[in-house]
Amino acid sequence: MNINYLEIGVCGLSCRLCPMYNTEAKSRCLGCKSPTRMTVGCPFITCALKRKGIEFCWECEESNTCEKWKKHREIGKKFDSFKCYQTLEEDISFICKNGIDKFDKIQKQREYLLKEMLKDFNEGRSKSYYCIAATVLELEELKKALNQAKRESYGLNVKEKSKILHSILDSIALKKKHYLKLRK
Repeated sequence: MNINYLEIGVCGLSCRLCPMYNTEAKSRCLGCKSPTRMTVGCPFITCALKRKGIEFCWECEESNTCEKWKKHREIGKKFDSFKCYQTLEEDISFICKNGIDKFDKIQKQREYLLKEMLKDFNEGRSKSYYCIAATVLELEELKKALNQAKRESYGLNVKEKSKILHSILDSIALKKKHYLKLRK
């Protein structure tokens, strides 16, 4: 099967904003549809890619009645795993309305901002936090926060820089009622 969007999960998650995708370790995941992940046994990969030959659950003629995908989406409204699911429903709706290419373009922009946060503000303990922020906050909010943090933290060490960016992101999240931790 020809896979066109390696970094967008079969179920709609953005791999580009996952902590496992944003690591330099041997355990780095190259996306939900990478050869390594294809052998793990994800039920959505097995059903969509291997059985039906489609790249995404929403392309399936049974997508509106699929109990497995419905349950996954319902759980994602309340809980996360190692990856943030808070925007899964919004992302699926966006894709269905605007297309996968437009969604992928936005995810690449989010990934760029996330990489900037990780490069300049990660003191070694904030990767998941920044991944969640890059997932749930609006692009413009992320850009402004990053620019403000760069201005306010010029010349400081990475630990102090991280505190400044955390403070800015926490302030935005509080106003917008976003949660910047994994929901367990």
